[in-house]
Amino acid sequence: MRILWLAFLMSGLVAAQAQAPRMRETVTYDNVSIDLTSEGTGPLIVLLPSRGRDLDDFDQVAAGLAKAGFRVLRPQPRGAGISRGPTEGIRLQDLARDVAFIIERERAGPAIIAGHAFGNWVARMVATDHRHLVRGVALLAAAAKTFPESLRLDVQQSASASLPHETRLEALRRSFFLPGHDASVWLHGWAPEANRIQGLASAATRQAEYWQAGGVPILDVVPDSDPFKPQEKWFESREEFGDRVTVTIIPRASHALIPEQPQAVVDAIVSWALQLP
Repeated sequence: MRILWLAFLMSGLVAAQAQAPRMRETVTYDNVSIDLTSEGTGPLIVLLPSRGRDLDDFDQVAAGLAKAGFRVLRPQPRGAGISRGPTEGIRLQDLARDVAFIIERERAGPAIIAGHAFGNWVARMVATDHRHLVRGVALLAAAAKTFPESLRLDVQQSASASLPHETRLEALRRSFFLPGHDASVWLHGWAPEANRIQGLASAATRQAEYWQAGGVPILDVVPDSDPFKPQEKWFESREEFGDRVTVTIIPRASHALIPEQPQAVVDAIVSWALQLP
């Protein structure tokens, strides 16, 4: 099986170099519209951004994965870009259904789903509700199972365009970026409506409903300086779920991770993907 997978991956790498450039389109189902960016050729990877963030955060990571021989899909969350959908009574299951739709639409699954920060909750929910569509879940800078409430305030201050830039930068520096890394790159790229919708969905969904990630293999990519997951909790996912979890520690990164160490994130995902059955 692994030999066939490697052959598929190598063929995808050759094809990706010649076709499937980055493209953006709007796809719909029922009363939902999804702003979708795709690129590359090969096995599927779906990238889900952090809470209230735009999918453009993943530009470098998506390009790196496509170059490595993957078909990379980036659906904007409801409320970001031109993605729209019902919000009344919304739960994480509804956001997961949007992701499941774009995987089914490709007719090339199952997919690896990589969720950054809040995005990992949605990724786990997709694996829970749509197990047949998910090959594995990558948790990128996922918070520990419990973390200080003060960090939630930093998330909200970082996202609030009504606050002074310096207030927002202080929040970003405290909880998202290491000293020496440019936190100002995250003064932009926020989607307030997506942030609101995701807050409603997460508040309406118990952690136990998605946490198990459907029993699929898990890659836990842990920044070594993430206040949302301090060192004593680096391996808590492996302690809870055992051998189905691979933990990779990324040096010189905080909770933002993606703009801080994009190539390290690409390398971690590709290395793990090669080991999957």
